[in-house]
Amino acid sequence: MARQLYELCGTDPERRFSPYCWRSRMALAHKGLEAEVVPWRFTEKAALGFSGSDKVPVLVDGARTVADSWAIAEYLEEAYPEAPNLFQGTPAAQRFLATWSDAVLLPALAKLIVSDIPALLGAADRAYFIESRERRFGMPLGQVTAEREARLPEFRALLLPLRHLLKFQPFLGGPAPDYGDYCVFGTLMWPRAVSPLPLLEPGDAVHDWQERMLDLHGGLARAAPALAA
Repeated sequence: MARQLYELCGTDPERRFSPYCWRSRMALAHKGLEAEVVPWRFTEKAALGFSGSDKVPVLVDGARTVADSWAIAEYLEEAYPEAPNLFQGTPAAQRFLATWSDAVLLPALAKLIVSDIPALLGAADRAYFIESRERRFGMPLGQVTAEREARLPEFRALLLPLRHLLKFQPFLGGPAPDYGDYCVFGTLMWPRAVSPLPLLEPGDAVHDWQERMLDLHGGLARAAPALAA
């Protein structure tokens, strides 16, 4: 059986924008592994019934099916130990960056870009997305992102820990990227794919790091459809 990675997309199957799917896609590339991408949409939950999950990413690797981006990274590390390591030593640092991305970075980004996403979805997915997200935020999506340009300095200030670390090394993992880099980078691929809002300023250490990440693995991420420069 061919290796397959189920990834979230909208009407354009090439515009895949899940932060968690990007973590897994970059992890596979880090390991030098190819996978057929299977586009998946919000309302296609039945298509994942075989996996025991209703969310992507889901990796099918021969007889193994693995759901959840962190579990996929752990599986790849165990199943392909001869390939470049995703974790250096114990995965404490990478786990911190994954948790920080989920708890701090993602919520801050959502308040800046969530209203851009419905235009990229088909009718059924658009209705699902708007209803579920407006229930989550307790207000219309346009209100969530109102005056977002004025709030960019506050968002950029959240990146200060990354900025300080990147003064001393080219990647969050050190001289080369590791899974911690992919966790943060995958999160930033979400706005790049769905929103024209310029989040990072040229000359910022985080912007420069993102440029290096975009060029990894033959420019895998740079080649993906994007609305942000």
